Amino acid sequence: MDNSFLAYLQQLELIAFFSGYPLLYAIVVFAAGNQADSNNYKARAVKLLPYAYALVATLFLGFQLKKLYPDYSAAHLKLSMQHPWLVIWGLMAILFWIPALAKKKSLSLIHSLAFFFFLARDLFTQLFASSSNNDLVRNDMRIYTNSLFLNLAAFALLMLTAFLFTWYKKHAGSKS
Repeated sequence: MDNSFLAYLQQLELIAFFSGYPLLYAIVVFAAGNQADSNNYKARAVKLLPYAYALVATLFLGFQLKKLYPDYSAAHLKLSMQHPWLVIWGLMAILFWIPALAKKKSLSLIHSLAFFFFLARDLFTQLFASSSNNDLVRNDMRIYTNSLFLNLAAFALLMLTAFLFTWYKKHAGSKS
């Protein structure tokens, strides 16, 4: 089997996990506006963005481990990785679980733009290509939509968790 097909599939995996984050980031930061420094839900939402990105990266790690199962040997790892530097770059997003790194929210955006580049490259190539193959763009848009939903679900889960934690802290403190 040709490695270029496997490399393309791995690139699609990376797009599926990480390329939806820049749009989510833009929407949340735009919705928060100038209130990002205050202590309300919009400000908390902006602060949770890197953690949502780290959650998606953790899910990506789980997906990669599932693909490698049951053989976690170095030889199998080398055979299965077509873009090792991109996979490592994607796994580095797990570092956004560290609060000191998560404080620099723009780093998570910059990190995710590396994967958004592949989507933009495909769209740009399709726009100026002589042959009209709409299947590539349709496939990329489907994967991008799924990525956006995945990132949105991770963000919503963290927002719900933060809300429940705050609510519990407030109500548990009032009963004491």
